[in-house]
Amino acid sequence: MTDIENRWLSVDEICKYLGVSNDTVYKWIDKHGMPAHRMGRLWKFKINQVDPWIEAGGADGGPVKGSTSSKKKIKDRNSKRQIT
Repeated sequence: MTDIENRWLSVDEICKYLGVSNDTVYKWIDKHGMPAHRMGRLWKFKINQVDPWIEAGGADGGPVKGSTSSKKKIKDRNSKRQIT
């Protein structure tokens, strides 16, 4: 394993590794359950946790299990009941 795979990465480092902005990473943490660990005021990441999350489509879809975002209610057009 290389050094980057073993150590905790900062927000700036994970952004550079993934090729996305800081805002995107914070959105993924909040709304999509991106694996991240809070250490005081700082967020830290492990590549061996982030890579499988990305490969599983964690950044693509709606909120995933463990997400901090609220669930949206959707009305089923046929039955007029709400699906959560």
